[in-house]
Amino acid sequence: MWLGLDIGGTKLALAVGDERGRIAARRRRAMQPSGSARRDVDAMLAEARELLSEAGVAPGALRGVGVAAPGPIDFQRGEIEAPPNLPGWGRVPLAAWFSEALGAPVRLENDANAAALAEWRFGAGQGARNLVYLTMSTGVGGGLVLDGRLYRGARGGAGEVGHMPVEWDGEPCGCGRRGCLEAYVGGRCWGERLRRETPDGSEVMRRAGAREAIRPEHAVEAARAGDAFARAELERWNHYLARGLTALCYALTPEVFVLGTIAVAAGEELCLEPVRRAVADAVWPTLFEGTEIRAAALGADAPYYAALCAALPDAEPG
Repeated sequence: MWLGLDIGGTKLALAVGDERGRIAARRRRAMQPSGSARRDVDAMLAEARELLSEAGVAPGALRGVGVAAPGPIDFQRGEIEAPPNLPGWGRVPLAAWFSEALGAPVRLENDANAAALAEWRFGAGQGARNLVYLTMSTGVGGGLVLDGRLYRGARGGAGEVGHMPVEWDGEPCGCGRRGCLEAYVGGRCWGERLRRETPDGSEVMRRAGAREAIRPEHAVEAARAGDAFARAELERWNHYLARGLTALCYALTPEVFVLGTIAVAAGEELCLEPVRRAVADAVWPTLFEGTEIRAAALGADAPYYAALCAALPDAEPG
């Protein structure tokens, strides 16, 4: 059995399971950083021990531990480097702390890579040798499985597709640059635009109740209901997503793109089918023929499978 933890800025998920994805015990809670990495990790370790006991895993029987965490990450040292969504953490030797406490080998993995591995092994990417996964929630992250192995690149940062430029000197992005894919299709940036641009009489406004409460899901719901403004906004969102996928097609020619949260919510009619058409129109048929664009399939279970995949041997990069 393997233990996995998925550490996010807002949630912590833990899972105990085997290599076939059979989860024996799981737990999820809100992540509330105390400002002390040591204190936060000690709380995680206490929960991990409880979960192992619940799963019937005796001390010494644990094969390994995986920790999926936000970057930046020093993979050689097994350290997380001052993640912006975990205040007070600084440079933290997570792999060493977990290994010392649990007496098992530990793998530290970027959270987007772990999510890509989860969809590849157990979700929408099963059977593919070459997969590109895009998180499509607050920001836009990515993970690459190339020739059947996780690909991190020369400095561990491969897959940062949210910061590919899709417009020169375009919209500002949270990274400090302009024109990034995330500035157009990331949930935070799109939400800011919607709160700024939504007309007072829009169905988006009615569903949100107040301008300051508008979020991307309100635009998706309103577009499904036929609201003209929301439909135009989703067409714009699709347009920029297709630009990003087009560049990735020419660079990587994957068999499968797997798209997360917002694309899952928008579904086939509003997102996936229009994006497929746009990419097919922009990419040489010899490069795009046979490539599939799919919605992520793991849903609410995704954090547990991502945590588990951070531990499993296939998490080792090519």
